[in-house]
Amino acid sequence: MLYLFSYSDLNHSLFIFLALFFVLFYEAINGFHDTANAVSTLIYTRAMSANLAVIMSGIFNFLGVLLGGLTVAYAIVHLLPNDLLLNENPQHALAIVFSILLAAILWNLSTWYFCLPASSSHALIGAIIGVGLTNAIYTGSSLVHALNISKILNVFISLILSPVIGLIISGSIIFVLRYITNKYKKFNRIHMTPLEYEKSKGKKNPPLSIKIALILSSIGVSYAHGANDGQKGIGLIMLVLISIIPASFLINLNTTRNEIIDTKNTLNYLYKYYSNNRINIIKKNNNKKLYLNYSHITKNIKEAHILLNNVYDYKNLNIQKRFQLRHLLLCISDNIDQITSFDINKNEKNFLYKTKKEILKTVEYAPIWIILIIAFSLSIGTMFGWKRIVVTIGEKIGEKRMTYAQAMSAQITATFSIGIASYTGIPVSTTHILSSSVAGSMLADGDRIQKTTMKNIIVAWVLTLPISILISGFLYSIALFLIN
Repeated sequence: MLYLFSYSDLNHSLFIFLALFFVLFYEAINGFHDTANAVSTLIYTRAMSANLAVIMSGIFNFLGVLLGGLTVAYAIVHLLPNDLLLNENPQHALAIVFSILLAAILWNLSTWYFCLPASSSHALIGAIIGVGLTNAIYTGSSLVHALNISKILNVFISLILSPVIGLIISGSIIFVLRYITNKYKKFNRIHMTPLEYEKSKGKKNPPLSIKIALILSSIGVSYAHGANDGQKGIGLIMLVLISIIPASFLINLNTTRNEIIDTKNTLNYLYKYYSNNRINIIKKNNNKKLYLNYSHITKNIKEAHILLNNVYDYKNLNIQKRFQLRHLLLCISDNIDQITSFDINKNEKNFLYKTKKEILKTVEYAPIWIILIIAFSLSIGTMFGWKRIVVTIGEKIGEKRMTYAQAMSAQITATFSIGIASYTGIPVSTTHILSSSVAGSMLADGDRIQKTTMKNIIVAWVLTLPISILISGFLYSIALFLIN
């Protein structure tokens, strides 16, 4: 990590340090902002003490970051188009980075202060969009080119649908549990609140089987949160380093000789595939756009071949060639996405997906030290400030405390929803999914929802994107004014 500061002047080193500090601060805020999602159900069902629950959550958040992969991380990086991310002016790059980070941090702290479980993901994505829009206005360029529209639309769809899905699935689990317990009355205690169970059995703690189920589902939420939100922190650091120190981070300079050979071979296989299949597929789909896609992708593959000719160590490429290689590989990846959207058979799609994964290894990577410091920041963040949001989720969504069944259904829903999103590379909101899952489980049980709290949460959800867009756009505007 220290090598980042070894070849920069003092001012540049200071900016790199500050940028990394802000990312880690954002991730720590994300930790205590979202810890409540994993521990509130444990605390309010008395399955575990607050301190122990938070420590456990921190540990599994850490493991989630370490083992969660990088698909979500680069979904964040690719929200900004390559040309904006790789600005030739280092001052503009710094302005982009700090505008995004400050906007996300300011909104996260504001919603935490007012005890609102708003989305850190929404804040971050809104901040990125705000910078892209402001840059388009400033340069007079098209909004289509200012933002990676296809990536942003995918993220928007996931952010909108995930809480709805959470509400439906969690409510469905409650119906299933009701059906089972109606047949087997001895399991009916799962629908008790902790206070009801204490009055009935004279015991404060839940039954052992319920306690184990609650703890395991909470571990699942913590791990899934680390895997999804931790990747966002990794993506942020890579965005910072690619912007500020492009020479070292445009591509993975530690790629081995054998991995470079594999990339070359993959490009060869891809070229042969297009040469042998494009006429049949074009005829089958009867689409002129598809013909243009094929022409474009074969051109990019040829250029990548020429660039990589006799190259077995990326460190031997100068910065212009590193930029060119990154640009070509990302374009080839985008072209593959376009081809797979047309009517081709399953085997061909699988081949193209595997090819895309192999090609992107050169540009979608993260050094282990980045993964470790993000994991550490997120897990440390879970130890502080969690209580404010826990109170909202645990006490103020429904008009009575959660039952054991409601807590389990919400956590199981959140674990699988966030876990699947992390695996498929979709940045979702842990807060949205769990809050909606809690509400869904309570509605399925016929409990009334506290209208004031839900109204405040919904307002925070609705306002997060536009306000973070405005904040980052405003900050970036000021930065551009000062630069020029």
